[in-house]
Amino acid sequence: MASFAERMLDELSSGQLDAAKKSFASSLRYDDDDTIYSLAEELYGLGFSNQAKRAYQKLLDKYPDEDQLRTALADIAIDDDDTDKALMYLSEISTDSTAYLESLLVAADLYQSEGLTEAAEDKLLTAYQLDDQEPIIQFALAEFYFSTGKYQTAIPYYRQLIKAGERYFSGLDIVSRIGVAYALVGNFDNALGYLEQIKEADMTPDVRFQLGLTYATNPENWQKAIKTFTQLRDLDASYAGVYEPLAQLYVDAHEPDKALVTYQEGIAVDPFNVKFYQEGAKIAAELGEKEQAKSLYQEGLENVPDDAMLITSYSDFLVQNDDHVGNINLLNEYFSNDDTDINPQLYWNLAQSYTALEDFDMATKYWEAALPSFMDTAEFLKPAYYYFRNEGERELALRALQAYVQLVPDDFDMVSALQNEVDQEL
Repeated sequence: MASFAERMLDELSSGQLDAAKKSFASSLRYDDDDTIYSLAEELYGLGFSNQAKRAYQKLLDKYPDEDQLRTALADIAIDDDDTDKALMYLSEISTDSTAYLESLLVAADLYQSEGLTEAAEDKLLTAYQLDDQEPIIQFALAEFYFSTGKYQTAIPYYRQLIKAGERYFSGLDIVSRIGVAYALVGNFDNALGYLEQIKEADMTPDVRFQLGLTYATNPENWQKAIKTFTQLRDLDASYAGVYEPLAQLYVDAHEPDKALVTYQEGIAVDPFNVKFYQEGAKIAAELGEKEQAKSLYQEGLENVPDDAMLITSYSDFLVQNDDHVGNINLLNEYFSNDDTDINPQLYWNLAQSYTALEDFDMATKYWEAALPSFMDTAEFLKPAYYYFRNEGERELALRALQAYVQLVPDDFDMVSALQNEVDQEL
């Protein structure tokens, strides 16, 4: 005859929730303790934490020395964000308890979830000192250091697992973890040594992406990187991170047409990624596809309005292509909507546009506004000097000229111009 616990699980699987509720109550009343314990584990695994908690608590009331039940209840309390209750259960477990090691791991999980990484590390290291050959402790330490960005520190603990024959642990391929860790600390040769061992069935999107990034660090492996990234894209087109490095590889390989297509594919997946619009438009402009570049900038600003980087790139594009009216309209609207600091490059761009349109009052305003930010930029100072001189702004012209000559002392024409300016002062 089936136990009430078995009946309850069958009823849950068939969606008979009211019947399952009654069977659960009967299980707690009539089933033996081992069956109730097994039921609690099953329920916790299925996500019925409240029922699991009731079962564990019933057993703990009957067996107050069974600390394994306390660690289980602490786990549930952590899931319920009840930190105080979790700590209460853990504090009741003494250092000589058979459940003490497990309690340290649960406490570490609790502290890490609360952002108390030093306390979490202390618990894990205490557990490791007590039993440095226990795989679950090695794995917990490795994962802790990996998750907190201490990849170099994590590697030896992962390697301990490999040496003990633990290639897979808790559903994770340890070889892939070591490979990714080596890549993230910049040890790309070691990273490849591990990442290239991974079987296709174990190649998760994140690991395949890291393999592609690792290949991309060496020009000799660029084609392998492209192949790896295209495989990832074909297997999971929604993996937005793959498009930028793949496009950049095409740029480096002098295949701008493919780079542009890749950025456009990226936009379809992540229409709020400013970099896709910005880089795609730049490539389109370099290919002579100016209307396509303009369209990409405009589409980007529709999806990510008032983005400072995109505005600046689009403004640069408009100035370079002599669309000064378009640049002025763009920036006047942006300035009216933006309450933050304005990129000085935009002042320079407006200065150039108003100068081209011969609106010299406005041009002077923006040349002067840009000047303090570009006192170390020769490409700005030289045209600024000529503009100020032509407009009779002698003091501003002298400031620009003096700064320019300090930067480019071998531009003898400008050195001579500075001498003439000084002579006129005298």
